[in-house]
Amino acid sequence: MSAITPIMPVQPLLQPHQLEWLAAIEAYARAWPSEEPTIALFRTFMAARADAASRERIEGHLTGSAWLTSADGERVLLTHHRKLDRWLQLGGHADGDADLARVALREAEEESGLGGLVVETAIFDLDRHEIPAHGDLPAHWHYDVRYVVRAIGSELFSVSDESHALAWRRIDELAVEATADASMQRMASKWIARRSAKAAG
Repeated sequence: MSAITPIMPVQPLLQPHQLEWLAAIEAYARAWPSEEPTIALFRTFMAARADAASRERIEGHLTGSAWLTSADGERVLLTHHRKLDRWLQLGGHADGDADLARVALREAEEESGLGGLVVETAIFDLDRHEIPAHGDLPAHWHYDVRYVVRAIGSELFSVSDESHALAWRRIDELAVEATADASMQRMASKWIARRSAKAAG
């Protein structure tokens, strides 16, 4: 009697932008292996949904954010977010744009009014967080991909409708501020460690 070959489920073909997402995620995983539980959430979400960058995917979607530093690397520009009422990094919805570094740069420009910004294409941080229900929108997840953006020109910002206020904050102070958002402290600590490694190398 011949053995029965099991029928394997057909795996969906990944789109080119999904492959790019996943390659970036694997590079991040090599740099930050301690964050594997969060990384796994992003890996699964990106692989399963070609339209993950669309806000129409109401249960959750990818967003792009900017760790927007001053030219000297000592300060970061934060927004007092109008809807969330917290001091956070600049960023927002991808609106279908699969190039999340470009999204981060665009959001930084729109929310700060700054010109002469430069974005790094490697992922700086990942954070999945729940957005509370607002108006007709139910609570949902933001899979936020963060990138370093540098201000190499003027630091004179303008406040957009997205914010109550903007402020340049010293990164070393943010890293130890007890009331700061946990992900803000994590990014501040990463930035400090990165600068120390560069100085030592």
